[in-house]
Amino acid sequence: MNADRHIFKENIERAIARHEVREIEQRHTMDGPRQDATLDEEEDMVIIYNRVPKTASTSFTNIAYDLCAKNKYHVLHINTTKNNPVMSLQDQVRFVKNITSWKEMKPGFYHGHVSYLDFAKFGVKKKPIYINVIRDPIERLVSYYYFLRFGDDYRPGLRRRKQGDKKTFDECVAEGGSDCAPEKLWLQIPFFCGHSSECWNVGSRWAMDQAKYNLVNEYFLVGVTEELEDFIMLLEAALPRFFRGATELYRTGKKSHLRKTTEKKLPTKQTIAKLQQSDIWKMENEFYEFALEQFQFIRAHAVREKDGDLYILAQNFFYEKIYPKSN
Repeated sequence: MNADRHIFKENIERAIARHEVREIEQRHTMDGPRQDATLDEEEDMVIIYNRVPKTASTSFTNIAYDLCAKNKYHVLHINTTKNNPVMSLQDQVRFVKNITSWKEMKPGFYHGHVSYLDFAKFGVKKKPIYINVIRDPIERLVSYYYFLRFGDDYRPGLRRRKQGDKKTFDECVAEGGSDCAPEKLWLQIPFFCGHSSECWNVGSRWAMDQAKYNLVNEYFLVGVTEELEDFIMLLEAALPRFFRGATELYRTGKKSHLRKTTEKKLPTKQTIAKLQQSDIWKMENEFYEFALEQFQFIRAHAVREKDGDLYILAQNFFYEKIYPKSN
């Protein structure tokens, strides 16, 4: 009985608090354009998805394209020459200016294979929202290796750079080939580290530390390929202006799992063990595990599991003791 009284009292307090908040919001709406300002901020939003190659980025980007008309935002592909992820200084200035001042393209979702760029360095008042997805480093490299030789089912007729090379990934590692060398694992760290020269110094401890810092402090959310649906679910809950309907589309849409690398053969345990001996793999894997831990921490505080399915938590805070009291 006491527990029931406590719950009843708590519900009454929450209802009173919500009523007070509504009264204050209504009063501010009558006094000035605060509500319009909030709407303007939402319409001014820009998301940058600086996608790492072979991390299911095309599958995720297709969702953004499918939703843009319905949710009324623009999607723009950042196409750099020869897919170079590092922009020249003058292109950095142009890019920052485009992102911040191109009002006709707002709200906007930009995506491309470009390393992280710190907008604060250019004196920008409002920075874009960064998101990304990363993948187990060896699985990513294997996928990229076969993609260069056989392509995928997204554009099956396109001739790839290494087309005609039938050598398996296992054979490449056994022979010490350049396309499967440990140095080729060094990609996710520099993508998150950014445009500093040290970011692209293979095996740099400073680069990994900077990548971790940026992931935590500069990215809104970073998911993992292996748990892509949960990443999409969290984005829909947190940024519905862009991602309303994304989870259902991912589960049922035709494009969600469209891009699959052709002729991919899983590496043997011996091949994996050989790559795992390298310091480069150890660093890339440490970064991947760090990102995975951050993502799972965020997810644990945002969803609950019931009967094997995940459900987004409803708002779990409210305001009370609001002064001065309204008349």
